[in-house]
Amino acid sequence: MDQKKIARINELSRKSRTPNGLTEQEKQEQAVLRREYIDSFKTSLRSQLDNTVIVDANGKRTPLKPKKP
Repeated sequence: MDQKKIARINELSRKSRTPNGLTEQEKQEQAVLRREYIDSFKTSLRSQLDNTVIVDANGKRTPLKPKKP
């Protein structure tokens, strides 16, 4: 997600706290941008966790495994 979109999310957030609030179109834009931000964050975190390894006392490297539900 680029900085312009993050700035727009912040702008809409500030505007939502004003007495005038957001229009319906702005509310929809905010929801779409927030969803995109969350998805981007989850993808980044998942990628980071996929590349994380645990090194034990003997120096053996073990990749993290996803928990089973």
